[in-house]
Amino acid sequence: MDNTAWDTVEQLVKWLDAESPDPPATTRLMRVLKLSEEVGEVAEAVIGATGHNPRKGDSHTWEDVQRELCDVILTGMVALNTLTPDARKLFTDHLAHVARRSLST
Repeated sequence: MDNTAWDTVEQLVKWLDAESPDPPATTRLMRVLKLSEEVGEVAEAVIGATGHNPRKGDSHTWEDVQRELCDVILTGMVALNTLTPDARKLFTDHLAHVARRSLST
């Protein structure tokens, strides 16, 4: 993931911190829990894109699913950056670890 994305995430975290009325411990908890909300929105979009809610029918598109997945990724980045100032290094190292473990033959 490029550094520009992480720079933007850091700016968003600063903005969110400035707007938060909660103490830091509650803020951390809420940002992690926000992931569940966003994943639920992905599920809702998939159900809507496949027409599996007979009451709503085809209420979403696969483009909606893509946007919701982006929200999940961004929310995860914000949560990780809230938990540690080393978020970009931690993520880069973890991605390299997963790649070594999964892509080695």
